[in-house]
Amino acid sequence: MLLFAIPLLVLWYSKYGKNKEALIRISSKFFLSNEIIKSGRNKNYLIKLFNLLVLLLIIIGIARPQLVDKLSKTSINVVDMILVLDISSSMLADDFKPNRLEAVKKTAIDFIDSRKNDRIGILVFAGESFIQCPLTIDKTVLKSLVKEITIASKEYDGTAIGMAIANATNRLRKSDVESKVMILLSDGSNNSGEIDPKTASELAAQYNIKIYTIGAGTNQSYTRIPGRGLIKNEIDEETLIYISKVTGGKFFRATDVAALESIYNEIDMLERSEIEVKEYSQYTEIYGWFLIPSLFLGIFSELIRRFLFRSTI
Repeated sequence: MLLFAIPLLVLWYSKYGKNKEALIRISSKFFLSNEIIKSGRNKNYLIKLFNLLVLLLIIIGIARPQLVDKLSKTSINVVDMILVLDISSSMLADDFKPNRLEAVKKTAIDFIDSRKNDRIGILVFAGESFIQCPLTIDKTVLKSLVKEITIASKEYDGTAIGMAIANATNRLRKSDVESKVMILLSDGSNNSGEIDPKTASELAAQYNIKIYTIGAGTNQSYTRIPGRGLIKNEIDEETLIYISKVTGGKFFRATDVAALESIYNEIDMLERSEIEVKEYSQYTEIYGWFLIPSLFLGIFSELIRRFLFRSTI
């Protein structure tokens, strides 16, 4: 508020103050040359300018200005997550439009977009399992690789759920993060591989890996694969429920695309990491940067006035 005094002082001086100061009084300035008048006026203005600067620095200094340095510490409990997707030939069934696999790929990409801070990997399986993408935070690469997923060739057809869990567990077991999650989607029952799904899930539980299982397909007994005719729906809900229960996850049943999207949204909420932010403020006093220069400027102004301008008032 004191800063407002400076323009008020300037205004008062320009209207009244300058008429009330003088070194000597004379009857008329006719006896003085213009050079003397102009020189005296300029010297007086310079001294007044120095005085205003000193006043400005003192006002700012006594206001105790501070530099504020914000130090933020953010702790994010990231999740290491592997999406385990069935790519057996039954995923071509058209009960999900345009087919099960394409619907799963789309919802998987949307899910990946929602997980900004997590490391995510993709593992696909049919009669055998294959790592499509190792754990990564590069969501662009991840989504690109999801788009490239296709149905397994005929020689690899089948459903090896146990082997897929074992392979994904091997990828997650060495992770040093607290939360390790597997999202397994299948539309069939285990009919391939050397490891039983229940045994594989028990192994995953030993490494604190939580498995969410999704059974994808309608509740009808049969569904259609374009160009191949009808196939039997053989989702082994009992095994998928066991897998999720023994690992502390949850089983979901997706009978259409909307249900599948809802399931991924629910998993997203269940595995949402808490972010703890600690903010510290460090204050540095800088009033000395103004008061010390004001002292030297005041002394300098007084020296000029007395010894250079030879003023005694």
